[in-house]
Amino acid sequence: MAVYAGQGDQRRAVALLWRAHVPRTRSQPGPRPGLSVDDVVAAAIAVADETTLSGLSMRAVAQRLGCSPMALYTYVPGKAELVDLMVDRAYADAAAAVDVTAPWRAALRAWAEALWERCLRHPWLLEVSHARPVLGPHEQALLETVLVVLEGTGLPARQRRAVTSALFSLVRGAAATVAEARAAAARTGRDDASWWAERTSALAEVAPDWAERFPASARLGAADDPPGAAAAPLAERARAALDDALEVLLDGVEVAVSRRG
Repeated sequence: MAVYAGQGDQRRAVALLWRAHVPRTRSQPGPRPGLSVDDVVAAAIAVADETTLSGLSMRAVAQRLGCSPMALYTYVPGKAELVDLMVDRAYADAAAAVDVTAPWRAALRAWAEALWERCLRHPWLLEVSHARPVLGPHEQALLETVLVVLEGTGLPARQRRAVTSALFSLVRGAAATVAEARAAAARTGRDDASWWAERTSALAEVAPDWAERFPASARLGAADDPPGAAAAPLAERARAALDDALEVLLDGVEVAVSRRG
């Protein structure tokens, strides 16, 4: 089930993201010495990296920090706001990996690589729906980077929006495949190879005419392009598919750019 950003106190969450001052009410205690918002966020990310967002709780974060759960509420209003902060922190410095002065094709590939790396370093990021961004400084810096690169192509705003959306979807989709494959192996105790072997064996028994009924699927499954690809682990195939899909997408961008030029 997807997690949506911005489910808590919107005003306080945005203020915390941008480290802006928010006047406290009498019911809001002041921060306790020894910790900071950054400490709480870092501990929460560590918990989520080891488990998932479903395993994240204020109690688990407090245990990592060696304090009581109630002490955390002097820094963040609750778990909903904490997730917003975690998402933004996970993108910290990702934009710095992209040279916006490089040729646009190389810059977009570097941007995709930066997003891919963050998604796999913090798989729980993929549990947070991209439909509602947190609008924090680090997340926005990553978006600003790709927009600056695309502005340099001369494409109109409509196409820049479309390419940006396609890039996010491609990278997050491929990263989700890898993250889910790793999680499946860890939670079921079975690797992809053994699962597929048993599943296809059972399928062959009940649907012996499968190849005749679905010839395009059969041809694609039998193809080994490039050599060895069919036997590669799912994570490797997902990354290869991302590279190929990016190439096709960027070819399309290049055609659109040349038409305008």
